[in-house]
Amino acid sequence: MRRHALEGVRVVDFSWIVAGPTCTRILADFGAEVIRIEFEQTMDYTRGFSASPSPNASGMFNNLNRNKLGVTLNVMHPSGMELLHELISVSDIVVENFSATVLERWGLDYEAQRKIRPDVIYLSLSGFGHTGRDRSYVTWGPTAQALSGLTLMSGLPGEEPAGWGFSYMDHTAGYYGAMACMTALHHRRRTGQGQWLDLSQVEAGMALTGPAILDKTVNDRPFRREGSPPGNRAPGYAAAPHNTYRCKGEDRWCAITIFSEEEWAAFVRAIGAPEWTDDDRFATSEGRLSNQDELDALIETWTSTRAPSEVLHELQAAGVIAGAVQTPKEKIEQDPQLRHRGFLPQIGHAELGVNKFEGEPMRLSRTPWELRRASPLFGEHTQQIYTELLGVPQETVAELMVEGAI
Repeated sequence: MRRHALEGVRVVDFSWIVAGPTCTRILADFGAEVIRIEFEQTMDYTRGFSASPSPNASGMFNNLNRNKLGVTLNVMHPSGMELLHELISVSDIVVENFSATVLERWGLDYEAQRKIRPDVIYLSLSGFGHTGRDRSYVTWGPTAQALSGLTLMSGLPGEEPAGWGFSYMDHTAGYYGAMACMTALHHRRRTGQGQWLDLSQVEAGMALTGPAILDKTVNDRPFRREGSPPGNRAPGYAAAPHNTYRCKGEDRWCAITIFSEEEWAAFVRAIGAPEWTDDDRFATSEGRLSNQDELDALIETWTSTRAPSEVLHELQAAGVIAGAVQTPKEKIEQDPQLRHRGFLPQIGHAELGVNKFEGEPMRLSRTPWELRRASPLFGEHTQQIYTELLGVPQETVAELMVEGAI
């Protein structure tokens, strides 16, 4: 029995920064042997996210590339390209998130890869995909997010669009990439055929605008952020209260959501039925929706006397949907639920010491994910991969290093 779902699957990983490494991290976490290809002149941008001059000291790189092996290879050197062909010939999946023309210029488009390995699965993860008018354009996470429509949809009414963070689309595209690889592996197991997975980061973002597209299609209502309710109130839903509320302490918050009369009654009991809850303005859902400003101010008279975790447990125990807005320290060091689920496992790194890592949110009972090793030091497994996997003699590896092929 295989311990991990993807044991026996080998991945040649050309990806860098966030989108591609997110995809290959998921594959590696579930047991795939991911071999990360790097070279000194084109080192991963995230290796520099550290105050240390070492290329191995970036916490972001370590989190995105754990469970992977790392080799150096110069694709511009004939011997380096020859080694790459050999590596592809013994691998199942090739992943890259360069601009659309990069692998073409290397002579490694899908048809070329098929000549090396007929059933290869090739995932290209670019901003616009490898076809169409804009195929050669370059994107980063924020630009792909803007082009997908998500940036315009985010932010407060009356303010400029805010966006969803620096690399939101990089992570999203990585998740879609991992799903595409799994689908292709399933297809190959049934048919023996590989395929090219041409994934567009912009299109992956557009999938997240589904509710707005559906509203326009069905109700002919265009999306207008300016017409949305302020704060964290629910647009288009009869939910009140539905917001974040100040809690005890500096910049501490909780979230409360109530949809039904039963939930409102449970909320009133949980907070001790203060006098203001008998106000006729709040007697019905329609009334609470019409008077949300006054209602939110009164709810804060209760939440502001409690820590976010107290609000969470008191209201959840009463059957009311509530959550605590946690600080990073609370999530990483104090959250008993995350600790119980093993979401932040630890492992040692040669330069960074023992660190906690972001886990996978899904738990497979028979073939679980596992944190097996930290991210590779730059070129750490070069000797191992070329001599043990490809059978290159040690003296030849030394010669290739002198030549600059690896």
